[in-house]
Amino acid sequence: MNAIHAEASAYEGAVRKLRRTFIAVALFSAAVNILMLTGPMFMLQVYDRVLASGSVPTLQALYLIVLVLFVFLGVYDFLRTRLMSRASYRLDQMVGKPAYDIWVRSALQETPALGRPLNDLAVVRGFLPSPSMLGFFDLPWIPLYLAVVFYIHAWLGWLTVAGLSVVLVLALANQWSTNRHHAKAMQMDGTESFFVEQSRRNAEAIVPLGMASRVAGKWADMHHDGLATGQVGGDRAEGFAAASKAFRMLLQSTLLGLGGYLALQQEISAGMIVATSIIAGRALAPVDQVIGQWRNVVRAREAHRRLKTAFASVPAMKPIIDLPPATGHLKLAGVTKLPGDRRADRPPILENVSFRLEPGDAVGVIGPSASGKSTLARILVGALLPDQGEVRLDEATLDQWSEEALGRQIGYLPQKLELLSGTIRDNIARFDGDAQDEDVIEAARIAGVHEMILQLPDGYATQLGFGTAPLSGGQLQRIGLARAIFGKPRYVILDEPNSNLDAAGDDALSQAIVTLREQGSTVVVMAHRPSAISAVNKVLVLHSGRVAEFGDKEEILQKSVRPSRSRPTSTIEGV
Repeated sequence: MNAIHAEASAYEGAVRKLRRTFIAVALFSAAVNILMLTGPMFMLQVYDRVLASGSVPTLQALYLIVLVLFVFLGVYDFLRTRLMSRASYRLDQMVGKPAYDIWVRSALQETPALGRPLNDLAVVRGFLPSPSMLGFFDLPWIPLYLAVVFYIHAWLGWLTVAGLSVVLVLALANQWSTNRHHAKAMQMDGTESFFVEQSRRNAEAIVPLGMASRVAGKWADMHHDGLATGQVGGDRAEGFAAASKAFRMLLQSTLLGLGGYLALQQEISAGMIVATSIIAGRALAPVDQVIGQWRNVVRAREAHRRLKTAFASVPAMKPIIDLPPATGHLKLAGVTKLPGDRRADRPPILENVSFRLEPGDAVGVIGPSASGKSTLARILVGALLPDQGEVRLDEATLDQWSEEALGRQIGYLPQKLELLSGTIRDNIARFDGDAQDEDVIEAARIAGVHEMILQLPDGYATQLGFGTAPLSGGQLQRIGLARAIFGKPRYVILDEPNSNLDAAGDDALSQAIVTLREQGSTVVVMAHRPSAISAVNKVLVLHSGRVAEFGDKEEILQKSVRPSRSRPTSTIEGV
């Protein structure tokens, strides 16, 4: 089974692996709930036997027994809590990496991601060892306490059953009245978090443009609405929790009153009055505990549901064999990409795009904005799947390669570039721990960035990421180019690679393309500036997602300027 298919069932498989732990916790919970009878039984014996007989040795013997039983109670309660705590960490270890992978891959999807798997995993992990989760293990033992109360007296038993019924009705009403508000509040919280991340990433535009206060006002509105929605559910849950707690105390007092009446009638002893009150309270405690933490229960349940959906949505891959290294033949046949909403009134982003490149070819893809250049780049590297048509590398479609093997064949410089936290060497080497220093340096030299890196305080060991001095747009783009050509890939896709480069950077880019072609790599350059295609030998003109022209660069550019020789620049938009 391949890795992606395994991840699709990783979460449910991990939960199944925890069943033995849950069974052990259930057994310890059985012991804990039985031992919970120690206190009321001790009080019953003290009132009915010790006080009646006045025997100190009997009291001492009973106390020693109680001491031992409470030691076991503490040990068993500790063990079940510890097991649930360890289970939460095991769950994280088993599915943390797949959850991270699913979250990263969700950025490639055209539909919004359902929740955030890592956050949902943290919610489930925090819920497992919580008192509310242990309360669910205590719920099956309510009949035991009811049986003991019935054994003492049927009237007391029926009163406890009636009280328990009221508490259960309160619990169901709590769930019915708060579920919708809690679920909506969690959804709004996710939207707010996304907006906060967007705002921070775009601070360099928000602050200089005087948008900071207005953006903060929009956040405040979103935050207020989320809090208000959550507060509605919270208020109701708090009301039900308070009502349940007050009713539980009332029930205990009512049991004491009824017990007193039965004692006056000589039907039960004085010790049974106190024991009944304690046991009945213990019978209601798990329900009261779950109701009091109902918001956490709902959050954990929704997180569990989203995790199941997220893992189940990962498509299974076809069986893959190891293909020989690619040679550089690239073929597109009838590639069509529809807009994400599939609206009939919107034209395709790409329509029937076809062309072929041989090893050593470099094609410049030009055209106006929104002509589909970046979409084509993403399809070429497998970040997007075409709705029709296919991309073949050496006659093999992309899905016939394993991800690792395909990654070694492809170099990609996206239009929106952000290097990851780590050293410059890590980023150029694509975080490959086995990468050789000479290969990293060679990629940097081809990209013309080696000398620039050496000028940084720590050279290739310079740290990037949170809390470090940012690099300029041009520096980032040139390091991104080095990452794209690391390992001498056979297919290199560059999406507007010179958008932040100066003249020296343009020259380095052109030389890098020449070097790649000499090595037999096939290069595709999405260009807005003419300098980006100075080193290519072919040109593809996109217009409204369709191939308007494709052929040798000189021939295409001559066609484009022939109708309008009085203009000093090409009439092709974007060049």
